[in-house]
Amino acid sequence: MNARVARSRRRGLTLLEVLVSIAIMAMVSLLAYGAFDGLSKSKQGLSRVNERFHEGRGAMRRIAHELSSAYLSLHQPLSPALVTSRTAFVARDTTPADRLDMTTFSHRRVIANSRESDQNELSYFGSPDPNAPGKIDLARREQAVVDYDPQRGGTVQVLVEDIERFDLRFLDPVSGLWTDSWDSNNATAQFNRLPAQVRVTLTLRGRPGARAVKLDQKVTVPVQTPLMFALPPGLLPGTLPGGGSGRDGSTGGTGRDGATGTSTAPPSGGGAPR
Repeated sequence: MNARVARSRRRGLTLLEVLVSIAIMAMVSLLAYGAFDGLSKSKQGLSRVNERFHEGRGAMRRIAHELSSAYLSLHQPLSPALVTSRTAFVARDTTPADRLDMTTFSHRRVIANSRESDQNELSYFGSPDPNAPGKIDLARREQAVVDYDPQRGGTVQVLVEDIERFDLRFLDPVSGLWTDSWDSNNATAQFNRLPAQVRVTLTLRGRPGARAVKLDQKVTVPVQTPLMFALPPGLLPGTLPGGGSGRDGSTGGTGRDGATGTSTAPPSGGGAPR
């Protein structure tokens, strides 16, 4: 009996037992690999979604800040021939991205001693990517000098890439209704008025393996009526003490030269509204 037990212990595994063991180990390894691969893909998908949320939130913060700085001004020379600038708030309902052109107090001067104030022209619109057919980016245009055409000029940069939709709606403080377009320069529309609120909806196309990201925000516009400061007693509109001519007679500062169209340096703390 002892010899028989000793022989069975020295015998080892048969080929069938080895094959069964290998199959079991392969199945366990396959299950473990599938679990780790699923976790890795889930992590990558969440990372892509978080990245798009980060891009979208950054764009929405900037848009909200600049929308809340929008303004209109009625400061103009007496002679129409001397008019070299005008403010505006014009929005068109288009697909897939609306277009908004406006004047704001959101400009930041980054070059020392530059002849700039906090006033600027801003535009948001959809721009097709020339290197990727079918891809639409949300572009931002800025011009530091407010001229007669608030819809052209300046520099354009991409605010956020690959969007599905950029939608704007405006709350009319007169009617209390929401509208899809706005035109402060049109006498039959919202002439010389700004909306009480702007609802901004931005939808970003999802990265491969990730869902689309949709962000929605309401922005209040504090200044809803055009700026028009009272003139000091005895001072004619369009003139400044000391013989200089400018936009704003109440501040005594220098503004744009109506004859040449060049800008003068703004007073300390930002220039007076034009």
